[in-house]
Amino acid sequence: MGRAVYTGIYEPGHPTANAAGFREDVLDLVRELNPSLIRYPGGNFVSGFRWEDSVGPRETRPVRLDPAWHSVETNEVGLHEFAAWAETAGVEVMQAVNLGTRGVAAAAALLEYANHPGGTTRSDERRANGSIEPFGIRVWCLGNEMDGPWQIGHKTAEEYGRLAAETARVMKWVDPTIELVVAGSSNAEMPTFGSWERTVLEHTIDLVDHISLHAYYEEKPGDLGSFLASGVGLDRFIADVAAIVDEVAAERGVDRPIGISVDEWNVWYQTRFNEVDKQPLLTGEWNTHPRLIEDEYNVSDAVVVGSLLISLLRNSDRVSMANLAQLVNVIAPIRSEPGGPAWRQTTFFPFALTAGAARGDVLATAIHSDTYETVAHGTVNLADAAATATEKEIVLYLVNRSETAPLTLDVDLAGAPARAVLSAQSVHAPDGGDRFSANTADHQDAVAPANLPDVTLSEDGDAVTVILPALSWSIVRLAARSAA
Repeated sequence: MGRAVYTGIYEPGHPTANAAGFREDVLDLVRELNPSLIRYPGGNFVSGFRWEDSVGPRETRPVRLDPAWHSVETNEVGLHEFAAWAETAGVEVMQAVNLGTRGVAAAAALLEYANHPGGTTRSDERRANGSIEPFGIRVWCLGNEMDGPWQIGHKTAEEYGRLAAETARVMKWVDPTIELVVAGSSNAEMPTFGSWERTVLEHTIDLVDHISLHAYYEEKPGDLGSFLASGVGLDRFIADVAAIVDEVAAERGVDRPIGISVDEWNVWYQTRFNEVDKQPLLTGEWNTHPRLIEDEYNVSDAVVVGSLLISLLRNSDRVSMANLAQLVNVIAPIRSEPGGPAWRQTTFFPFALTAGAARGDVLATAIHSDTYETVAHGTVNLADAAATATEKEIVLYLVNRSETAPLTLDVDLAGAPARAVLSAQSVHAPDGGDRFSANTADHQDAVAPANLPDVTLSEDGDAVTVILPALSWSIVRLAARSAA
């Protein structure tokens, strides 16, 4: 989509491009961002995608129209190239199959091509195309946002549920080791939300391992307070889907866990996209890698991304995976320019710091703070928090939703005592700046994590006091008392 791949991760001729044409400057930032799994080949695009177009000699690959994003797809970067890039980046591939214009046979053929060792037509084709060893793709998505009328091959819940079940059954016969994600609702405001999940799960719950939900948030004019409380909305969305999963599982006698895959989430200014940015898709020329939804993120957006990460951690008993959408240029934490620089957006920092620190167990937290009223979410706390712990480290993830005032947070660590403060960082408006501060090609370091000076650990290690700047996301890493 847009410049996620072409001039994003891939740009032959760029000063940093490696022998395969991939940008090393972007690759370095991806490694720093520290994702573990990347969904490919994407969302709406996949519903019109012929995977066979993306393999074989590049010079013979067909050039296709992509109606989803009114673009021309050259297939210059395909499955082999992306799998090789993912290995270099140190991430897994999460593969989506086309259940919009295609179905069971194409999905099974792609799985055979990707994962079967050899000795069959499809697996030997992969070997002939240069990959002797299987790709070993573990996680597979059964289509994308099939509840949406914008989707190529949009279906009713009954139609999709039947197709997803038959596809899942055959895919598990081809490779019983894979995990499958069935498509849930595209957002919590869909008119079919709830009934869609129930119907789809009635068909698939004994065949799949996860059900997806997609969630995007934006600041509406005059309502910063609701935007800052977006994590409350995500909490409720996850809880609603979890309740439906539990109901259908009980009815069908399924006693194994079904995870929730939040495989698209982010801040996305969809109102602006629908009213302005979408028009060229409907009336413009067909171009390769057009600029699409290249939102520029400010401090407020970074705080919300941090709060959504807290929500995902808090719900990790139900959330099995989550994919920030997307990686480069398209509503992304990383931006790049053709022939030019690559840089970190403000939203890069909470993701990278959380991905680097969140290990071990998620601890239960109880929050007591002043509250404020929101239009969208009712009464919410000014503070939000999550905590993770290993034998060596306790990590606190903290948000101050106050737009104007710092917040003194006293954290009771009696259940997980600490012996030292290792580091404390915060993303907030820079000195002399405001919440609209953003990183750009010309000012790449306008916003960066700052050290938190006001962190005090009690002598017995049972409590820590943190002063959070106004409108901030913070991370505090503590050495566990049991650590050597």
